[in-house]
Amino acid sequence: MRYCVLFVIAALALLTASCRNDFEFEPSTGDLSFSRDTVYLDTVFTNIGSSTYTLKVYNRSNKDISIPSIRLGQGEDSKYRLMVDGMPGKVFNNVELLAKDSMYIFIETTIDYSEYANDNTTFLYTDRIEFDNGSNYQKVELVTLVQDAYFLFPQRNEQGQYEGVRYDSDDNPGEPDIIYGFNLDRNDPNNGDEYRWNNTKPYVIYGVATVPDGETLTVDPGARIHFHDESGLMVRPGARLVINGAPSADPEVMENEVIFEGDRLEPDFADIAGQWFGILLMSGEENTISNLTLKNATVGIYAKAPQGDDTTIPKLTITNSQIYNNRNFGIWAVNASISGTNLAANNAGVASLACTLGGTYSFKHCTFANYFNNFNQVPVALNDYEERPDAVYIAAMDAQFDNCIMYGSGNLGLSSERRAEEPFSTRFNNCLIKIVDSGNRLRNNSLYPFDGNVPELAAYNDGCIIANSFSITPDFTAPFDNVLTLGEGSDAIDAAANIGIITDITTAVRPNPSTGIPDIGAYEYYAAE
Repeated sequence: MRYCVLFVIAALALLTASCRNDFEFEPSTGDLSFSRDTVYLDTVFTNIGSSTYTLKVYNRSNKDISIPSIRLGQGEDSKYRLMVDGMPGKVFNNVELLAKDSMYIFIETTIDYSEYANDNTTFLYTDRIEFDNGSNYQKVELVTLVQDAYFLFPQRNEQGQYEGVRYDSDDNPGEPDIIYGFNLDRNDPNNGDEYRWNNTKPYVIYGVATVPDGETLTVDPGARIHFHDESGLMVRPGARLVINGAPSADPEVMENEVIFEGDRLEPDFADIAGQWFGILLMSGEENTISNLTLKNATVGIYAKAPQGDDTTIPKLTITNSQIYNNRNFGIWAVNASISGTNLAANNAGVASLACTLGGTYSFKHCTFANYFNNFNQVPVALNDYEERPDAVYIAAMDAQFDNCIMYGSGNLGLSSERRAEEPFSTRFNNCLIKIVDSGNRLRNNSLYPFDGNVPELAAYNDGCIIANSFSITPDFTAPFDNVLTLGEGSDAIDAAANIGIITDITTAVRPNPSTGIPDIGAYEYYAAE
C-alpha cells in the first residue's frame, strides 16, 4: 500500500512538472501574415446578405502572441460583420494566437443601397480590418460591389399571410395547388409597370411571378432577371411572353442579351444547377423568345398546359438562345408546339431537350449537347406518353430536326420511346447524331434514324451523320464549360443543307463564304485568324 501511495504522488508530481497551466502570450509586434491583402466580396444586391468569405491570419513567429485589437475601420457603423475565434462582432480585444499557428476570420455583409444613393445603379462599398495600432498597425482591405435592383415578391394581407397563385399540377388531379407567388401588376407603386421588364437595373424575383390571362410580359433587350431559390416565372393560359433580346457587339458583356439566372452572383455559383425553378409556360398564345441566355434552373423552360386542360397547347418560338446547366431539363415540352432556330442547349441532369406526350416540333440549326456530371442523361429525348397518378396519357408526335447536332458524353445523343399506335413521326435531315450502339440493340428499332427506316413507320433521315463511334465528333471547343463552337476537326463542318438560315447564333454569316456550305448546328465554323 505504501508503494502505491508513493507511486501516485510521484506520478502527480511528474504530471504537474511536465504540463503548463497556461500559455505566456507576448504582445504582437506587427509581424502578422495574411492569406490576402484585400478581400473582394463579390457583387451583392441591396439588402441581400452576401456569402461568407474567409481571411486567414498567420503567426509565423516562435512566440505565442496576443493581438491587442482586431476591428473594422468603421467600427460598429460598418456594414461588414466578422467572426473571430468563434465570436461574432466588429471589435475584438486581446486575441490570442499560438506560435506557428493561424486562425480564420469570417466576413459577411448586407448593405442597403438607398443609404448611398447616387446616379448609377452600382457603387463600391469599402472598409478594412485593422490589426493593432501605432508602429504595429496592419490592415486588410474589404471591397464589395453593391447593385440596386427592382424587387418583385408576394405581398402580405392584413392577417400577415403571403399571397399565392394557382398552379395546376398532376400530383393532385382536380385539386389546384396554391403556391408562393404573385400576379404581376400593371400599376405597381414601387416598380411601375411590371408587365415590362426593362434594362435600367436588374430584377430580383421572390416566389413565382405570374402573367395572368389576357396580359403580356415584355422583356427588353439587355434585361437581367435574377430568381431567388425555388422562384420562377409562370405564363398562364391566355397570357403571353415576349422576350426581345438582341445581338450584342461584345460577346463577353452581352449588353443586349436577356439573361435569366439565380440571384447568387458569386463566381462559385456561376454554374450551379437548380438555383431557381425556371419558366413555366402554360400559354397557347404566340410566345416568342429571342437572344435569351437561361441557366442554372431546375427546368429551364417547362412548356405544359394546366392539369385538366385538354384544349391548350403551349406554343413557343425561340431563336438565337442558350439554355445551360439545369438540374433536370433544359426544355421540357409536354404535348406542346415549339419552333426553335439557332438554339444551343447543354448540361441537364435528364435531357437538354425532352419532348414528351407527343406534340409538334421543328428545330433548325440547333445544338443539343449534354455533358452533365454523369453518363445517364441524353441531349434529346422524345416520347408519346406521360405517366400521371391517375393514368398513362398518350398523344401523337410530329417532330422535325434540320441541321441539328445531338451529341454528349454518353453513348446516345437521342432517346426515343413509343407506347401506342398514335402517329409518331420524327424526321432528321442533315443532323449529326451520336448513337454508339455496340450491341446493335437499336439498329433495327424504327424509332431511330438509321438508313432504311421509312416515314410511315416512325423515324427517317436524309443526309444525317450517325456517330456510331467516338471518332465521329462535333469537336466542341469546351462542352463541359458550355462552349459549343466547332473545332477544326468537327464532322459537322460543311455537312448541312442550305435551308435559308443566313446567320448563326452569334450573327456570323451562314454559310461561311469560304466554303459556301453551311455547318450542322447552331454555330458556323470560322478558322481563327
